[in-house]
Amino acid sequence: QVQLVESGGGLVQPGGSLRLSCAADGFLGTNAYGWFRQAPGKDREGVSCIASSGGEGYYADSVKGRFTISRDNMKNTVYLQMNNLKPEDTAVYYCARDLQRVYCRDGPLRPHEYGYWGQGTQVTVSS
Repeated sequence: QVQLVESGGGLVQPGGSLRLSCAADGFLGTNAYGWFRQAPGKDREGVSCIASSGGEGYYADSVKGRFTISRDNMKNTVYLQMNNLKPEDTAVYYCARDLQRVYCRDGPLRPHEYGYWGQGTQVTVSS
């Protein structure tokens, strides 16, 4: 069992940047990890995935070129660097562990394939 704790959210103006962290209370292990987000009234959306090897496996079209996922296995932490933020990026951001894979699925992330969800961190992009 692993507990994941997200941090780094906040209020930022459009065009600004934030770096989210997802810290595990134990080893990250050999699993892939994903970042998801959920805006009020909307379904949870997969944002990005990173494989066990650190290879980036997936970005949602809406964040490609602006977000970068990474992981530091020594620090047991997964990161999401978010640049050029837009109001539509406003959501609660969650990280989670892929329950089966060491690699990322080819295509959109499926929330039901992930577990050990953190409590989320709020990101608000507004002027």
